[in-house]
Amino acid sequence: MDLITKIIKLLESGQRVANHSWTSKEVEIINSMFLLTAKPCIYLINLSERDYIRKKNKHLLRIKEWVDKYSPGDLIIPFSVSLEERLSHMSPEDAEEELKKLQTISALPKIITTMRQKLDLISFFTCGPDEVREWTIRRGTKAPQAAGVIHNDLMNTFILAQVMKCEDVFEYKDDSAIKAAGKLMQKGKDYVVEDGDIIYFRAGAGKN
Repeated sequence: MDLITKIIKLLESGQRVANHSWTSKEVEIINSMFLLTAKPCIYLINLSERDYIRKKNKHLLRIKEWVDKYSPGDLIIPFSVSLEERLSHMSPEDAEEELKKLQTISALPKIITTMRQKLDLISFFTCGPDEVREWTIRRGTKAPQAAGVIHNDLMNTFILAQVMKCEDVFEYKDDSAIKAAGKLMQKGKDYVVEDGDIIYFRAGAGKN
């Protein structure tokens, strides 16, 4: 009950649960409650195209003051829905030209990158003759669990992961050259997948 009382007082003061210090035991209990204010938070501020381009808006300072008081440490990202919506209907080349003309940039890459960082997400890739697939996992995920994102059988019958780094692929161009350079790594079940890894999973036969 002491924990519940602390949470209620915190919420009544306008504070977010995520911005308070908790013991590991308290975190376990709080996680079981699925509280919205315990989740990571980013504040996206929708501006007019004009205000976004000139990076000025009369409300931004007040918003920042509120976030600093009630959600300290959380990020504020201004963006323009109208601009992003217009860009979404253009080809990549036309969108790039439009941004150059307006002397601004799209906020979407920053939004996506920041959200992934807040949620502690990374990506690894699998490659085949016809396609490249991106898979999203939590940072700190080990190879068998990463394989399980693709299919449970790959996790349950995991043997090893053959891992390449993106920078090596860009440098050596193909698998045989990467292998000849000693850049194709054999990793076991304790390997922690890193952001941008390219992985070939080796697994045994699954159960029928």
